[in-house]
Amino acid sequence: SYTDNSVPVLIALRDMLKLARTANEVKKMINQKVIKINGRTVRDYRESINIFNILEAGKTYSLGLLDTGKFVFEEAKHKNMRLCKVINKKILKNKVVQLNLHDGSNVISNENIAVGDSVYLDFEGKIKKHVALQKGKEAVIISGKYIGLKGRIESKEGRKVNILIEKSEKPATLEQEAIVVEWQKKILWEKSELR
Repeated sequence: SYTDNSVPVLIALRDMLKLARTANEVKKMINQKVIKINGRTVRDYRESINIFNILEAGKTYSLGLLDTGKFVFEEAKHKNMRLCKVINKKILKNKVVQLNLHDGSNVISNENIAVGDSVYLDFEGKIKKHVALQKGKEAVIISGKYIGLKGRIESKEGRKVNILIEKSEKPATLEQEAIVVEWQKKILWEKSELR
C-alpha cells in the first residue's frame, strides 16, 4: 500500500542522513524550524516523509528507493517540486476535478490527467508538469517483487502496464505498482545492453 512508502522524520534525520545522534537533537532542529517537507516547516519528529517528497535539512533531498527495496535520500534534482502519482479522481461540485495523490495530498485540476499518471507539484500545490502513463515513458516500481527497479513502459492495457525492467529480458505486467517519472538525464541502459 502507498502508506508504507514513507519514513518518519526522526528515522530520516538520525538513522539515514545522520544529521542528528538522538531524538532530542532532532526535536531541537524542528524547534529551530530548519526542517521542511515539501516546503512546509516540520512540527513533529513523528511526521512522515512520503516517497518522492522533498526534505529540506541543510541540503535538499528527495526520498527514493534502491533496487533492494530500501529507502534512500538522494539530493533532489528538483529542489522545489515533488513527484506524485494520481491514484484516484473525484468530481466535486460544479464539475471541478480533484486528483488524489499517492502521498495523501490532493489537487484541483481541469487538465486531462488520468489515474496512474504522474504530476510534478510545486510547494504551493500547483501542477508544474504532467507525465502520462504511456508507452516509452520511464517508471519506478514502488511496490511488489520488483520494488525499487526502474524500467521503460512497453504497453498499457486498462490498469495493467507492461514494463521492461532494467537488466531483464521480458516485460513484467504490473498493476498500480509503478510510478511514471521523467528523468532529467537519459536512462543509462538500452535494450542492447540487456544480457
